[in-house]
Amino acid sequence: MMEREDFINRLVQLRMKKGVSAREMSLSIGQSAGYINNIERSVNYPSMQVFFYICDYLKITPQQFFDEDTEHPAMVDEFVEVIKGLNQEQLEHLLAIARALQRK
Repeated sequence: MMEREDFINRLVQLRMKKGVSAREMSLSIGQSAGYINNIERSVNYPSMQVFFYICDYLKITPQQFFDEDTEHPAMVDEFVEVIKGLNQEQLEHLLAIARALQRK
C-alpha cells in the first residue's frame, strides 16, 4: 500500500519526468497556482476527482501511478501497444535486445 510520502514522491517523479513546474501542472488541471505545490509539501491531498485529472494530465492510468516499479509508465504503455503488432520472430529479437540492455 502506498503511503502519503510515497504518493508525494511518485507525483514529483512523474511531474519532473514530464518537465513541468508544479504551478504549470496546477493550472493545467484547473486548480489554483499552488495546488500541486501544497500536495508536494503535504499540506493538501487531492480528491479522487482531482487525482483522475492528475493522471489524465500525466497521460497515465491510476494503476500506472501506483506502480512505483515503473519509472516511465506512459512509455511502457506505448511500448506494449507497439509490440502487440509484432510477429513471434520479431518479439524474440526484441526480447533478446531488452535482456542485453538490462544486463548493462
